Amino acid sequence: MIPSALPPPSPLQRWTALLFVSLAMFGNYYVYDALGPVVDLMRSQLGFSHSQIGWLYTAYSVAALLVLLAGGWFIDRFGTRLALVVFAVVCVVAAAMTAMGPDFETIVAGRFLLGLGAEPMIVAAVTVLARWFKGAELSFAFGLNLSISRLGSASADWSTGFAAPLYSNWQDPLWLATAIGGVAVAAAMLYWMHERRVEGRAHLGERAPPDELKLSQIFRFPRTYWTIVALCVVFYATVFPFRGFAINYFQQAHGLDRESAGALSSLLPMAAIVATPIFGLIVDRVGKRSLFMAAGSLLMLPLFLAVTYLPPGPLVGLPGGAEVPLTLLVCIGLFGMVFSLIPAVLWPSVAQLVDEERLGSAYAMMTFCQQLGMAAVPLVIGALNDWAGASPENPAGYTPGMWFYTALGACGLLFSWHLWWSGRGPAPQHRLDLPPSR
Repeated sequence: MIPSALPPPSPLQRWTALLFVSLAMFGNYYVYDALGPVVDLMRSQLGFSHSQIGWLYTAYSVAALLVLLAGGWFIDRFGTRLALVVFAVVCVVAAAMTAMGPDFETIVAGRFLLGLGAEPMIVAAVTVLARWFKGAELSFAFGLNLSISRLGSASADWSTGFAAPLYSNWQDPLWLATAIGGVAVAAAMLYWMHERRVEGRAHLGERAPPDELKLSQIFRFPRTYWTIVALCVVFYATVFPFRGFAINYFQQAHGLDRESAGALSSLLPMAAIVATPIFGLIVDRVGKRSLFMAAGSLLMLPLFLAVTYLPPGPLVGLPGGAEVPLTLLVCIGLFGMVFSLIPAVLWPSVAQLVDEERLGSAYAMMTFCQQLGMAAVPLVIGALNDWAGASPENPAGYTPGMWFYTALGACGLLFSWHLWWSGRGPAPQHRLDLPPSR
């Protein structure tokens, strides 16, 4: 029977595929974020400097840049279902190498290898879902997949509580991450078998080509697109490096225990799980995309200085028994709202500005620039912390880094304000503030 004559996959088949792919991505995100809770242990037990910790995050982003430059070769070479398995295995090997250590060179090589595996694995997962889901179901499926993936990030933070006995040394939590990465491999293999079983019984559609980075397209994008790219760079270069250092920062600058610091840090991905789809629905209905981005940038601007200078306030209990100061809870809660709002508006806005046939290049270029920022900022923060002598005995040493985050936030506000202003007047430069119906 020719593929087009086959029936579409049943709902059970589609949601089973989503479950397996999402479990694989859960493991991917957990492995990446498992480093944050052991930063202080690496510093005390291995003698790593803040700059070396920054290199562990930068190595991942450098590898991601190389993968983006390679374009869609990996997916084209292996096919989506086999690519999912291959890159999940690469992530597990990378996690094991990172946990094995103990020298800096081996650990940074493990993080570099993780970037080579995790980034194309994300592309493979997106490509897989695009084959199984169509129309309105596609957005919902992508949202569920992202929510389960972010749950992996939150679980890595929660491990400071449910796996507290492992945190007597830096290696055991990373071996736990390796085991969870093994679960991701199992889920990827289950998906591979599921697709093979369904392929001859249902038509899965044509394989969607992965996004490719075409440098020839650079000068054909509108100026407004580059403003959004600039906002994307400063936003992600602020959020993810901060998350990388957050647990260590909460412990050393604010005196939180590891479990409370992990619970507080987990509010960022948890907010994204709940609020990002809600903001997406609101913006789809009312438009005003540039205004929402400006509002999110304005809200983020004072948060790092508030965390640094405001009195901590009374302790507030969190689920699980952790207690955190009220000021930190409010600031991180607001930061979680920004972490939900700006991505929900920023990425779909590109589709309003760029022709459909160039969207692949537009998103790949945007991701490339984003990874450049994420590669540079951890090195800057690590160098500032080392220069200022940041430590539990000198919590003020973390202040220069918080000012640097604030400077990035000010740049984001400038870009988003320019975007909002350019959309005003009788001849706006873009249509970002119009609802879809118009």
